[in-house]
Amino acid sequence: MNSLTHNDLPVLLVDDEHDILELTRLTLAGEGIKNILMIDDSRKVLPFLENEKVAAVVLDLLTPHLSGNEVLQNIVAEYPDIPVIVMTAMDDVDTAVECLKIGAFDYLVKPVDPNRLVSIVEKALKMHHLQQENSSLKKYLLTGRLEHADVFSGIITRSTTMHAIFQYAEVIAKSCQPILITGETGVGKELMSVSIHKLSEMKGPFVAVNIAGLDDTMFSDTLFGHKRGAYTGAGTSREGLVAQAAGGTLFLDEIGDLNQQSQVKLLRLLQEREYYPLGSDVVKTSNVRIIVATNQNLPQLIAAGSFRKDLYFRLCAHQIHIPPLHERPEDIPLLVDHFIDEATQSLRTERPVLAPDVVEYLSSRQYSGNIRELRALVHDAVIRQKNGILTLDCFTAAAWERPMNSTSRRHDDVLLDMFGGFPTIAEMERYLIDKAMSMAHGKRNVAASLLGITRQTLHKRMKGEQ
Repeated sequence: MNSLTHNDLPVLLVDDEHDILELTRLTLAGEGIKNILMIDDSRKVLPFLENEKVAAVVLDLLTPHLSGNEVLQNIVAEYPDIPVIVMTAMDDVDTAVECLKIGAFDYLVKPVDPNRLVSIVEKALKMHHLQQENSSLKKYLLTGRLEHADVFSGIITRSTTMHAIFQYAEVIAKSCQPILITGETGVGKELMSVSIHKLSEMKGPFVAVNIAGLDDTMFSDTLFGHKRGAYTGAGTSREGLVAQAAGGTLFLDEIGDLNQQSQVKLLRLLQEREYYPLGSDVVKTSNVRIIVATNQNLPQLIAAGSFRKDLYFRLCAHQIHIPPLHERPEDIPLLVDHFIDEATQSLRTERPVLAPDVVEYLSSRQYSGNIRELRALVHDAVIRQKNGILTLDCFTAAAWERPMNSTSRRHDDVLLDMFGGFPTIAEMERYLIDKAMSMAHGKRNVAASLLGITRQTLHKRMKGEQ
């Protein structure tokens, strides 16, 4: 059972016997349904619902003063979106049929099997959530407006497709279910996840981690932490990112690269909200909201046997696909203007004038790295510009802008000449850092922008070379 977040509406229990109310509350709470309200007088139910919202009602049929049957009829008539589960000692088929005809979500006979009770309440909560989501989507489609446009201010766009995605994000943001964000490299998947976290109004932090290249031990240690002595060098206990993101959002990038063993652990976290730190046999619970992203085709990975189908269906309770830049060329002029401002602020120089033919040229290009590639291209051009004018030459002078003609040698031949053999990753990294620092005239913040990493990361990597 997925435990509820602070954004979920409560379940209302109605019974004149306090012991039964308390037993029902404990049964549900033991399975993660902890947002529960109780009423022991059926006459108070309808006045309560006039002022408070609930996700479901568990109603005793045999109540004094106002019968449960009357309460059921009134709730169904006035609050049709609230599922009502009748729970009574009356083991009578005719009564059960009558309640279901009136509009009860289900009919349970006391004493109720705890597993059945939890299962029915879970289904009622899911149905209510879907109803609310559909209602919100209809409202957005009819009005075409955003409730919190400022939250998406970091995503530069005028695309109608992106606007529709923003609307959907507003609808699903407060759900406790996982979200899968797909799209090519550099389209802004993490920016979207940050916006969703802000919309969720969760009190906990937003914590992001790229899980590409993590083996199972590293994945477990990173997410779940470890107990002292869990492995050689583990001199102290350490909390993982799941604990650090408590009450907030954990963003897992490159989910398609997750190995099979780690997939099982992530599935358990999603299904049971439970995990074990490395070296510990004491289970811990989590209330973190999971958002994952990938540039890979997960159904293809499933077909190839490298990604679990059950995990996929857990992750895509809500799914957002961000289109590549070439499908929204109307965004390119806005992005170019934004990145010019960004680059000149980093360099602390005057903003150059953009030559008329540049935007047309940039709009006609293909960007395999999408927005990230365009950003690097603009930053590089701003560094190259002279006399305060960003000409076409400033952009085409970049190495990645010079197409190799038919007589040019293959890229691997060039690499062999440059490094005297096929380079290692460490050699390539050193070369790229040196090249970026040279192009940026020693300014680390500009070099970091060209490399697509933070200034702190660049500093650490340069320090590691020394």
